[in-house]
Formats: sequence, structure tokens, C-alpha cells
Amino acid sequence: MTDFQKLHTAAIGKYEMCKNDPFRFFMRSIVAGLYLGLATILSYTLAVLLIEHHVIAAKIAFAGAFGIGLVIIVLLGSELFTGNCFTSMFSVYHGDLKFVDIIPMWIICYVGNFVGIALVCFLFIKSGVNHDAMNQYLANVVSGKLNFDWLQLLIKGILCNFIVCAAAFVGMKLKEEIAKTIIMMIIVMTFVLPGFEHSIANMGTFSMAFTALGTSISWAGVWLHMVLSTLGNIIGGSIMLALPIYLMNRPEK
Repeated sequence: MTDFQKLHTAAIGKYEMCKNDPFRFFMRSIVAGLYLGLATILSYTLAVLLIEHHVIAAKIAFAGAFGIGLVIIVLLGSELFTGNCFTSMFSVYHGDLKFVDIIPMWIICYVGNFVGIALVCFLFIKSGVNHDAMNQYLANVVSGKLNFDWLQLLIKGILCNFIVCAAAFVGMKLKEEIAKTIIMMIIVMTFVLPGFEHSIANMGTFSMAFTALGTSISWAGVWLHMVLSTLGNIIGGSIMLALPIYLMNRPEK
């Protein structure tokens, strides 16, 4: 099966599942959020444990660990919004679906991802692990995220999902699970280490921050951040990567 056939088949399959069995699709989206929440717990715990000793080591550990979330999503199967921005566009570019047809699927996936990752992150904070150090670290992270230039944030969102979808595409092409794991984790590290913005991961960060820090977090700032990072993720996955991959692999007419 060619790259185009794999991506096109996946796109149609996701659309049909969402159309014919939206509850199943929603549950797969929740599960993807749960898996990403697992990666969030690991990354933040490593960062908090290391940051007092070596700031750079903490950043590298955070970035290196976060890729486990995408690895689990790809290996076990579930629906991540940012990945679907890439995959679903192949049915649109090829003319099988209109863009408006896939919007409900994106919305269901986005909401499901939020439910999953918010639940895990809420429970993580309520568990009280590394309470004081975690709260301080979260305060610093969120303060940095909410002190943004809108254009820079949009670009960070674009670059983030361009990288994430490249990692997912690699995971689709490779057959050996060890190779998938290593390559995907390295590629994901490429977006985490520079501080690019992943909308679903940010749902986890902001959920932890609201749970730990309460009303000291700016709701307006969070909403604007989420809108811009989500828009950037859509552009990065559905246009910056999906369009050239489609044009490169589309069948000859």
C-alpha cells in the first residue's frame, strides 16, 4: 500500500467512524487525552525533581519524556486532534470530502482529548505529589506561556504540529515497534525542547494550573492562548505538512 493509500484510507476510516459511531470516536479521543496525560505526569515530575539541581537537565528530561504520549497513542490506537488535522485532510485534498464535513470530527476529537487529559492532570495535582515544588514550577510555566506575542504563539503552534504530524507519519510508515518508539520520541523532543505550543498538551498544563493555583490564573489569557495555539496546530498539520505530502504522493490522473 502506498503512502497516499495509507493516509487516504485512514482519513476516510476516521470520518466514517465519527459519522456512524460518534460515541466510539469520542471515547477514542478521550483515551488519547488520557495517554497524553500520562506523558504529562512523567515530564512534569522529572522536571520538578531535576530543576533545583540543573535547569538545562530538567528541560531536556521534560522534552525527552513527553514523546511517550504519542508513542502510546500510535501503538495502542486512539484519536489525537493534532494528528487528525494532518490525516483527515487527505480526503479533502483528494475531493472525497469537503472541509466542512471533517469539522464535526475535529470538534468531537478536541473535546474528547480535553476530557481525557484534564481528568488525568486534575487527579495528578489532587494526589499531592511534590505539592509545593510542583505548584511553583507550574506557576513559572504558566506565567511564561501567558506572556506571549500573538504572532510568535501562532508560529509556535504551526511548527509544533508540523513536527508532531511528521512524527505520527513516521510511526505510520515504520513497522518495527522499537524503531517507531525511538524515532517518534526524538521527533517529539524537537517541538518540546524549543517550547513550541501543542494545544492538547496545553490543556493538561492549564488544567493542572487551575487545579493547583486557582483564580490566580488569567482565564482570558488562557482562552486566547488556546485559540491561537489551536489555530497554529491546524495550519501546521493540515497545510504545512499535509498539503505537500499529498501533492508528492497523490496518484496520477
